[in-house]
Amino acid sequence: MELNLAALPDDVDALHQLVRQLAAERAGERRALSDAQAEIERLRLIVQKLQRLQFGRRTERLDGNQLELGLEDLGADIGRAEELLPTLPAEQEPAGRGRSDRPSLPEHLEREDVSLDLEMKACPCCGGALHAIGETVSEMLDWVPARLRVIRIRRPKYGCRACGSIHQASAPERPIAKGLATPGLLAQVLISKYCDHLPLYRQSQIFARQGVELDRSTLANWVGGAAWWLEPLRDRLAEHVFASQKLFADDTPIPVLDPGRGRTKTGRLWVYARDDRPWSGSDPPAAVYFYSPDRRAERPVAHLGRFKGTLQVDGYVGFEQLVPTGIVLAACWSHTRRKFYEVHQATGSPIAAEALRRIGELYAVEDRIRGRSAELRRTIRRELALPLVDRLKHWLEAELHRVPPRSPLADAIRYALVRWPALCRYIEDGRVELDTNTVERAIRPIALGRKNHLFAGSDGGADRWAIVCSLITTAKLNDREPYTYLKDVLDRMTNGHPANRIDDLLPWNWMPPA
Repeated sequence: MELNLAALPDDVDALHQLVRQLAAERAGERRALSDAQAEIERLRLIVQKLQRLQFGRRTERLDGNQLELGLEDLGADIGRAEELLPTLPAEQEPAGRGRSDRPSLPEHLEREDVSLDLEMKACPCCGGALHAIGETVSEMLDWVPARLRVIRIRRPKYGCRACGSIHQASAPERPIAKGLATPGLLAQVLISKYCDHLPLYRQSQIFARQGVELDRSTLANWVGGAAWWLEPLRDRLAEHVFASQKLFADDTPIPVLDPGRGRTKTGRLWVYARDDRPWSGSDPPAAVYFYSPDRRAERPVAHLGRFKGTLQVDGYVGFEQLVPTGIVLAACWSHTRRKFYEVHQATGSPIAAEALRRIGELYAVEDRIRGRSAELRRTIRRELALPLVDRLKHWLEAELHRVPPRSPLADAIRYALVRWPALCRYIEDGRVELDTNTVERAIRPIALGRKNHLFAGSDGGADRWAIVCSLITTAKLNDREPYTYLKDVLDRMTNGHPANRIDDLLPWNWMPPA
């Protein structure tokens, strides 16, 4: 609205009307400006988030792996400097150095004694005879390189002169039909690929350095055969997982080669984990993986067809289709916190900082009750956490009306409020955790493997990935060394382990061979 200052009306009412029009136009301009600023802030946050995803490990914070590399170099510098110091006798070493700085060596390691004795048993001072009064024992850690060996199986033949028949011991069953690999070698290939993230072509190069030419296709055939043996064990593991009344669930993308299109497609690995240790449950922890070529909601519905209980998940809306089946969903406070963290990192918002502080109070309560019984956890949560949660909800609802509706901060608040019943589920059930970090830890090795393998060669390869990772992850959760476990399991199954005793081979029931 433009004003002609030379022709202003003399009537007071007309002037009042003119001022009201000006005020209304100014308020509309302010609202438009506020909306524009909110939109700019939202777009800027998206840009910054993408930049952090690509460059954040350099510009925002130091990546943990890079920090470890830096510490390694500093440690090497310290070691080099210490080597320049004069060597002192053991009795003159200053306190804080020596054995206290060395790692303890496990008792199960093989010991090899090296004896260093005096050449002369006469005292160099007076010539008198020396007699033993004790000894000093020190230890050093040595490395024996892994080596390949050939197991030659001899089966003598015996003939009967009376009837002319020939008798011979039966040939042992091989895990790979007509294959060269023993269970020990198969376990090594599986652990290298799925636990240590070494692709098969790199393993082929390592074998070649020892003079053994094993083509990548041969190793791939071994992996397929080993997974065939292990699949029934993964299925039995899944029965144990889905028998629980409280599970974690998540999924992660996995690139899969699509030869028909000459590129990769994006499949999904679904992870379902149970861990009752935080509430002193007696059942063993476990994690099971399943592959699907897409992320449609029908996938978890099919996986969880036999499950009845509480499922703790992230914000993926596909899990909502599980509610009609009788499954109760619990949400994750870690994902909620992450929304406010991203806003605070991008804008320094004091409201986001206050939300982080309040959520931190909930985690402080959890630190006090971890490992307690489910009933005690429920009682303490109702006493300490419930008032915090109620105040947090009222505060978020009040702040939502004060911030621009299209701002990232408003999106973070709405993310929490929409999921509020599921976020509060943990207060009434002591078995429910505050977040889904249990299953997040189970997904992390998949991400590491994805960086090294780049993609799975086929849908079958991705399914084998799920089979082997189910057993490796569960073995780790139950403090079983993965290589020893897989080697012994493959050995027993090859030698005819009864199918009706497959539970003996589950990681928590399995005992290492003597």
